[in-house]
Amino acid sequence: MTYHARTRTLALMALFSAQGIVLHIIESYIPIPFIIPGAKLGLANIVTVSALYVLSPVKVLGVIIVRVLLSSIFAGTMITFAYSMAGAVLSYAMMLLLKSILRDKVGLIGISCTGAVFHNIGQLLVASIMIGSIRIISYLPFLSLAGIITGIFVGIASHYLVMSTKRFQAKVNI
Repeated sequence: MTYHARTRTLALMALFSAQGIVLHIIESYIPIPFIIPGAKLGLANIVTVSALYVLSPVKVLGVIIVRVLLSSIFAGTMITFAYSMAGAVLSYAMMLLLKSILRDKVGLIGISCTGAVFHNIGQLLVASIMIGSIRIISYLPFLSLAGIITGIFVGIASHYLVMSTKRFQAKVNI
């Protein structure tokens, strides 16, 4: 990879990270209309799902780490860092696995919904460790339903971001 290509890729990673941080901060100000406590829109996941289709797996992981770390610093706590990182890494691993195995059978929205459900699983696992009880996992069906609904929205938004990013890449030959 040439120096210019590496620079462009780094700039794209920085843009994805910044978008994720901004979306996370914006989401923290949106009153959640869900009846299910703890359910969120997951706007920052638009960036993760999109990056999965544009960048290499290692670079996507870098975007996730930067996004979660800086989002927690700017609009969270170390506890939110633990929840967010567990959810983000588990959902990323499952989305990457599903995308690799079922490349032609599962689309971007299916990948996004999978990520949303596994994000909830990761967060519930951290919660069960923190409170010392696995019983909190009984909350998973409710969060999964909310995750699938928001995953559809995130998948649709990601589709448009991926298309925009690919047009950008074509113009600058990344």
